[in-house]
Amino acid sequence: MLERIINISTGEVKAAGANTILTSAAIGSCIVVAAFYPRRPKGAMAHIMLPGKASGKNEEIKLRYADDAINELLTRLNVPEKNYHDISICLVGAGNVLKRKDDSICRDNIASVHNILTRKKLSIKARALGGYNRRSVRMDVSRGEVYFTENGSKEMLLWPAKSDEQILRGYKNEQ
Repeated sequence: MLERIINISTGEVKAAGANTILTSAAIGSCIVVAAFYPRRPKGAMAHIMLPGKASGKNEEIKLRYADDAINELLTRLNVPEKNYHDISICLVGAGNVLKRKDDSICRDNIASVHNILTRKKLSIKARALGGYNRRSVRMDVSRGEVYFTENGSKEMLLWPAKSDEQILRGYKNEQ
């Protein structure tokens, strides 16, 4: 079956089921939160630009903020809170690509995302954060695999998938 590719830009949150590739590129100081729920299977990504929560009600910029974007990611993933422990979270980004010594946005983004995920009792399974490189990320929702690149490097596996049998068994139990 042909896979559908969905691109996630800065300030966007998107979710999809099997036979879909979620991808986000040009990740500098931003953080992409990639979430996979194997029971369906379903995946979601949020491309977060800023720490904390949006101060106004401007919907156009709201999802650029960590708190708002992660809340939207969980809404779109549509997983009951009692099953949050089954969600695999991977983080990619927060690179100081401009190499500014006084730049704190990367550190602030990492702290904000970590605090929000901890508060929601979501565990981070893998991360490719910090440093000075621009990254991209790709999730194969059917397999539950998350890959990333740094400065256009060869794609590297960040998070291993469960076997297809485990994914199918989880899907059948959910129905």
